[in-house]
Amino acid sequence: MAQPAPATAPEESAVRIDESVAVDPDSSLSPLLPDDDQAIPTQNLWEIILWGGPLMIPIALCSLLLVAFALERAISLRRSRVIPKPFTKRFLQQLRDGELDRQRALELCKENGSPVAEVFAAAARKWGRASVEVEQAIIDAGERATNGLRRYLRVLNGIATVAPLLGLLGTVVGMIRAFNDIGHADVGERAQTVAIGISQALLTTAGGLTVAIPALICYLFFVSRVDRLIIDIDAMGQEVVGVIAADEPAGRKSASSATSRRSNRQEPSA
Repeated sequence: MAQPAPATAPEESAVRIDESVAVDPDSSLSPLLPDDDQAIPTQNLWEIILWGGPLMIPIALCSLLLVAFALERAISLRRSRVIPKPFTKRFLQQLRDGELDRQRALELCKENGSPVAEVFAAAARKWGRASVEVEQAIIDAGERATNGLRRYLRVLNGIATVAPLLGLLGTVVGMIRAFNDIGHADVGERAQTVAIGISQALLTTAGGLTVAIPALICYLFFVSRVDRLIIDIDAMGQEVVGVIAADEPAGRKSASSATSRRSNRQEPSA
């Protein structure tokens, strides 16, 4: 009867397995191993722009314009700058209490200089006239303020429109150049030529969309902010009309009561 073969020790089998999977550095599998001397090549932004072709330069300029005008609008459209709360609260309160006259109201608006102050100043110039005239003055001043608040927004909209078109044009030009290179390349190099040409062509499309999407988002955001600010300015302007217009009973009552209170305070006690 045959005797069973002796079991191999665990240590010996592990050694044998390790030896079986060990790779000789000189063998054909050595290129698959990571090599510190063969790092993955990287490119900086300028190299990517040059790789995408000449149309990447105007796309890069559009990105610079986007950053500049977006920062400018973010600073200019702050609510504290367009509708400063301390000024509007004090102005409307003094107006309701009858502590302001036409000249003093114009002086306060001129000192402040904000868009809402310009609207208040236009209404104050029609002090004591019919409500229709005062409202029309507020509407005209509101339109001028709106034009000032929407300044440079068309630039953002233009960037959002032009950037993807530049990218598409760069892709078309790159594809034309790639097929032209394929016609002059050898049979063995055509696959590589196609890959390089398509990558260069699609890079401009990616660059154009990368610029256009943030530009469109910024445009929609700032347009929405301008609309909200104009609505608030119009509401405050209507409150001014109710106080200074000649044919507004509430305004005359408030002004007359405040005037009587001031006169009573100024009379000497008997």
